[in-house]
Amino acid sequence: MKVIRVLAGAAGVAFMGVGASLLLDVRDLTGVLVWLGGAVVLHDALIAPLVLLVGLVLVCGGVRGPVRGALLVAGALTVVALPVLLRPGRTANSSVLPLDYPRNWLIALVAVATVAAFVLTVRRFARRRRPPA
Repeated sequence: MKVIRVLAGAAGVAFMGVGASLLLDVRDLTGVLVWLGGAVVLHDALIAPLVLLVGLVLVCGGVRGPVRGALLVAGALTVVALPVLLRPGRTANSSVLPLDYPRNWLIALVAVATVAAFVLTVRRFARRRRPPA
């Protein structure tokens, strides 16, 4: 287990080095810093409290485990897909965004929901098959 942590840490340091080397080529470093600062503020002031609030409401409502995980993954997929989902129509160059991104996003959400439903079904089936203690 310790080896995995060390390898993960080494990979993280390597990726940080790649990011730092890419920053050396940026002409407008101020713009990058403003963008990064805005991302931190947006996360800490809006996204994290909202996720915690939704999780609290779900737990108080009796929803646990796979459903909460599926909602978290669906939210992350949606955040990643937002730029292409909100694009203002077709681009002049059809090779810029060549795929049907809204359809693919929906397929990914259906896959997440299917996996969550499968896990819930397997858990329910396993509980019924368990002999009484």
